[in-house]
Amino acid sequence: MSADSMEIDDSLYSRQRYVLGDSAMQQMAQSSVFLSGMGGLGVEIAKNIVLAGVKVLTLHDTKQCETWDLGSNFFLRQDDVLTQRNRALAVHPRVAELNPYVHVDTSSSSLDLSTDLSFLKRYQCVILTETRLSLQKKINDFCHFHQPPIRFIGCDAYGICVRVFCDFGDQFEVSDPTGEEAKEMFIQNITQGKPGVVTCMDSRTHGLQTGQSVLFREVNGMDSLNGTARQVTVLSPYSFTIGDTSCLQPYAHGGFFLLVKTPRTYSFETMEQQLSEPQVLTPDFSKPEAPLQIHAAMLALDAFQEQHNRLPNIGCCQDAEVLVKLTEEVNLTLTTRAPVNSELVRCLSRTAQGSLPPLAAAVGGIASQEVLKALTGKFAPLQQWVGCGAIGCEMLKNFALLGVGLVCVTDPDLIEKSNLNRQFLFRSQHIQKPKSTTAAVATLEINPEMQVDAHLNKVCPATEGVYNDLFYSRLHLVVTALDNVEARRYVDSRSVSNQKALLDSGTMGTKGHTEIIVPNLTESYNSHRDPPEEEIPFCTLKSFPAVIEHTIQWARDKFESAFAHKPTIYNMFWQTHSSAEAVLQRMQQRETLEGAFQVVKLLSRRPSQWEHCIILARLKFDKYFKRKALQLLHSFPLDTRLKDGSLFWQSPKRPPSPIEFDLKDSLSEEEREAIAQLEEAITADHVTPERLRMSPRMFEKDDDLNGHMDFVAAASSLRARMYSIEVADRLKTKRIAGKIIPAIATATAAVAGLVSLELVKVVGGYGFESFNNCFFNLAIPVMVLTEAAPVKRTQIREDISFSIWDRWTVWGHQHFSLSDFIKAVLVNYGVEPTMVVHGVKMLYVPVMPGHNKRLKLTMQKLIKPSVDRRYVDLTVSFAPESDGDEDLPGPPVRYYFIDNSGAS
Repeated sequence: MSADSMEIDDSLYSRQRYVLGDSAMQQMAQSSVFLSGMGGLGVEIAKNIVLAGVKVLTLHDTKQCETWDLGSNFFLRQDDVLTQRNRALAVHPRVAELNPYVHVDTSSSSLDLSTDLSFLKRYQCVILTETRLSLQKKINDFCHFHQPPIRFIGCDAYGICVRVFCDFGDQFEVSDPTGEEAKEMFIQNITQGKPGVVTCMDSRTHGLQTGQSVLFREVNGMDSLNGTARQVTVLSPYSFTIGDTSCLQPYAHGGFFLLVKTPRTYSFETMEQQLSEPQVLTPDFSKPEAPLQIHAAMLALDAFQEQHNRLPNIGCCQDAEVLVKLTEEVNLTLTTRAPVNSELVRCLSRTAQGSLPPLAAAVGGIASQEVLKALTGKFAPLQQWVGCGAIGCEMLKNFALLGVGLVCVTDPDLIEKSNLNRQFLFRSQHIQKPKSTTAAVATLEINPEMQVDAHLNKVCPATEGVYNDLFYSRLHLVVTALDNVEARRYVDSRSVSNQKALLDSGTMGTKGHTEIIVPNLTESYNSHRDPPEEEIPFCTLKSFPAVIEHTIQWARDKFESAFAHKPTIYNMFWQTHSSAEAVLQRMQQRETLEGAFQVVKLLSRRPSQWEHCIILARLKFDKYFKRKALQLLHSFPLDTRLKDGSLFWQSPKRPPSPIEFDLKDSLSEEEREAIAQLEEAITADHVTPERLRMSPRMFEKDDDLNGHMDFVAAASSLRARMYSIEVADRLKTKRIAGKIIPAIATATAAVAGLVSLELVKVVGGYGFESFNNCFFNLAIPVMVLTEAAPVKRTQIREDISFSIWDRWTVWGHQHFSLSDFIKAVLVNYGVEPTMVVHGVKMLYVPVMPGHNKRLKLTMQKLIKPSVDRRYVDLTVSFAPESDGDEDLPGPPVRYYFIDNSGAS
């Protein structure tokens, strides 16, 4: 994105544009940022805001590189330490190459209480890390009282505790506090009254809050509402009032409403004002006192540094007790306070000199998003503190765990330019290279001692030969970063089957989640079911689109049909049939050939030159945008009524309007000639082998030169016009047609940091109470930490129960029968199966005809395993203890075909 032209490089920024919008992106491209402190936290923030696309970033630091820094700053190398380079100068080239549109410069000038701060006037935002509190307060005052205010963010990370403080001035206007896209909600009814009540169609929840405003469109009868905004008072999830409607015409039918985005002004206090009575974000509602406890402990740490000109010594008990006493004294000065958490303070003292990279990543993501808010006025800002820490955990002994010994990473995808905006290991020279191997090489630059085994496979049933039980047996845990539910469910099932912890995470825009799954302690991903994604009914897509999503999906379907599905069928047909002449002969003999008529139709209409393509496109235009509309209106005239007397064409149904092609038709003679040529091809007299092959085109949304998005955008826009639906711009069309998940580096960094914190706990052997799942939305901002869901046990008998992590085992042999299997389960586990199922095949259900005869058959004959198959997992059920109850499920029973305890 060029700051001069304000053009946005969509190939780089496309995923971020969906999060921030073009206006915010353009504001960022004109903004200058000052960032002090190039430790682990500072470099995280630098990385995120350069990827986001500011105009200028100044990296400031007065310290030289030390060996200590290599453990937290991923842009420093051993040579930087050996040559004692300034930290800002050392990281500068690696930060700068993240984004060619951002100018990155450096400063190593002294910054202390005597520094003239006038140089800060050229920046729109100032971020301080590794800065004493006294200096933070001075710089914050300068920024707050400057006109216009310079947005200020202070960040600190000491050992197990972090804090972020924001001050964006007395009057900070936010254009869009939530960033949520306004949805069209169709109306069932609007009453005449004081107040009038609006009811949503089909009991859809409106998601509104009292005090918000909605805009009305396409209302029939009560027409004067159209184009007006009304403030709402919520009555129920499906209805709300909109003030006096008694003087309006009666509501007839149709219409929809949209939430109106209302700007909001936020007022901030200075750091000095906020110290004694802080406004804090509470991440863990089970520990509401924790943010204030961390606030007091961090203020005490500031006081310790002022008194001793150093941080507490690592593991020093004497320093820890001094810090506890200081915290108690500081706490008494606070207007808003919580009881001192002495264990937290002691842990902070012992670890304050250290840096925990996952914590720096998580808070770096949070702080970076606040920078973007400060520059753009997009999303609600943090007011005014967030503090978090690994409360009650002795982290020091586990810091070394973050030098993970071996990582196996797999990803079948290639790097695209849009990846460079949020995946900082990749550079422009890596485009179209494999993600996994490229990431592996980049990771080894950060930690040469690490072993990385990079694969190019999907993890799915087809690759179980690679990712088999032996593979899982060599792992300590599994970490996923998948973008679909099906893949998550599969990896979860394999992790449970192999008794491995799983750390799952994902992001969508500014939202992120993490889930920790630990053997025998927690539920798994498959233990809960998200509601299925709502699909658009076929009749809606075909004939009755109501919103722009319907026309975009229709256009995408037409692309798939014309350029992928039909050419694929065409090719498959000619792979099984030797020639067009042979096919013609068999058809003349009235043989039934599957797909023959569709293939012949494609062959007859297959263009042989560019002009024929234009003719076909012109004919398709009339078919889709004129004749279809005329046919529909012929079947259902505008005055058609249903049995109850209501109009057929009322919201959400929209009547189509035929579209006339608006260019002069000069091709009629050529059309007749081309169609004659194409019909002649049916005889197959002049069909060459080349004409019996097509090249299917898989939809590719990110290549602006392939015409794919041009087709979908044009077709969708025409259909929208035909049905009087507001047309979407190309950017929105691309997101919906390409099913693009909005993404931004800040959320990616935060979620990766949170997952890595849980990794430390898993490998460190921590107990159930230490594990946290997390949901956050950096836009609002909100962060919610919850305990992992404890594993549930299912009771089969009074003394027999199981959980998802349990698996029973039966060892068999070549002549082992189904009856032997049932007896083995009874002998080994004390309960007799009443049903045995393998996958979707029912092996034994007593009520099924002939199943009792199967008891004598061998398991080998019943299951018919492949030659290399050593075992199968069977589903079993048991009779209930009380008559009339349903059968009880049991744990999976792993049956080994050979009695060999070494089988896997």
